[in-house]
Amino acid sequence: MKILQPPGWAKPRGYANGIAARGTLVMIGGQVGWDPVRSGAGGAGVWPARDFAGQARQALANIVAILAEAGGKPEHLVRLTWYVLDRDEYVAAWPAVGAAYKEIIGRHFPAMAAFGVTALVEPEARLEIEATAVVPD
Repeated sequence: MKILQPPGWAKPRGYANGIAARGTLVMIGGQVGWDPVRSGAGGAGVWPARDFAGQARQALANIVAILAEAGGKPEHLVRLTWYVLDRDEYVAAWPAVGAAYKEIIGRHFPAMAAFGVTALVEPEARLEIEATAVVPD
């Protein structure tokens, strides 16, 4: 895996501008902050947290669990796309989200983008995160 950092560009903080990698491509569908192991009504996961940071922690843990099924680790993530309901809530939660991120993902920062959206399919979700990884062959 190679971090793509054009000469003269300021180094981004908490993400990469780009990554080049070879291996098995793993696409992880949008993960929300529910615990999929514990089922609630209708087979949906139970929501261990209602706040943004708590849901981000669980969504990241879900991504890592799915990635492990492909033999991958957090350092194999090449892209995260965040969909958030409230930009201000997202920004206010940065310290707690950063702590959860470092605990679950570590100090690996893939290419990232975040989008403000008007709604998510799961009505209790504050965010949803998609991931792409490349697991070395």
